[in-house]
Amino acid sequence: MKIIVLAGGLSTERDVSLSSSAEICKTLLAKGHDVFLLDVFLGFPYDIDKLEEVFTLPGHGLEIAKNVGTTEPDIEAVKASRPDQSDCFLGPNVIELCRMADITFLGLHGGEGENGKLQATFDLLGIKYTGPDSLGCAVAMDKGFTKQVFLQAGIDTPAGVSLHKKVKENSLKALGLTLPVVVKPCSGGSSIGVYIVNSEEEYKDALKKSFKYEDEVVIEEYIKGREFACGVIDGKALLPIEIIPKTGFFDYANKYQDGATNEVCPADISSDISDRMMELTVKAYHALKLNVYSRADFLLDDTGNLYCLEMNTLPGMTAASLLPKEAKAMGIEYGDLCELIIQKSLEARYQK
Repeated sequence: MKIIVLAGGLSTERDVSLSSSAEICKTLLAKGHDVFLLDVFLGFPYDIDKLEEVFTLPGHGLEIAKNVGTTEPDIEAVKASRPDQSDCFLGPNVIELCRMADITFLGLHGGEGENGKLQATFDLLGIKYTGPDSLGCAVAMDKGFTKQVFLQAGIDTPAGVSLHKKVKENSLKALGLTLPVVVKPCSGGSSIGVYIVNSEEEYKDALKKSFKYEDEVVIEEYIKGREFACGVIDGKALLPIEIIPKTGFFDYANKYQDGATNEVCPADISSDISDRMMELTVKAYHALKLNVYSRADFLLDDTGNLYCLEMNTLPGMTAASLLPKEAKAMGIEYGDLCELIIQKSLEARYQK
């Protein structure tokens, strides 16, 4: 197959996307496909007589691969580096190359890559792509709306509210919450802009910092407990994985720095809790109108209560990421997982 792996973009998770997508590209090449790694914003701004030759270029676009640092990327610098200085999200030749491909593997994270806008655009342009469609992505991207969907579906989630930047009365008392709480951007990812606060002073500071990322934040009760993730492919849950940060919580640095966390899969929990987590993952997947694949994040408190925090519609896809580790625990190797995602995406939308 001719495959474009689409990466990068302008979200705070840009570097994560480039890292994931480089591994996807390499493993699909090893599987015998013609693959090119393409930055959705920077595009392919080079003269080439026949664009289809891109799929067999020696470097396969891998020169844009990026290691993930401890802090989010400088998006303004990325914008400044685009030769044509266009403000169009789709870079030069992106549409043309994606239309030439048999399918576009979406390796994007956050922002326009996960909020449904790109998926809707591709639907209109007749471009085949991997992962959930535009509706599921749009619903799951908004953490405040997701919380309401979970509550209606009977899925336990921490109590909380959405708060817009323009709202003047933002005290915890007015919001019906008490310390400690978690403050996070409504549509962010990779735990960027997430703060656990224990005092009024910390709360005000956290609001100020989170509002730098978005105009809306979610404030929810802090649940002390063990952290887990559970993937789902084609409506079937994978084995849960436990995430044990060596310091703090599973923030940006702990997620992407080697050795910062211990990850145990299958998770060391009772079969009852494991089964319940898998059942809730599938329930959340359907409640949010998702398809193909995604990953749920959970907290388990000391009394055995499970809380679903959110669903990740395009979860990290390096071989060391959570969902691929879960798949491997069930006998699905990384390369086979990438091909399975392509297969299920084609079946979900394009082979009816």
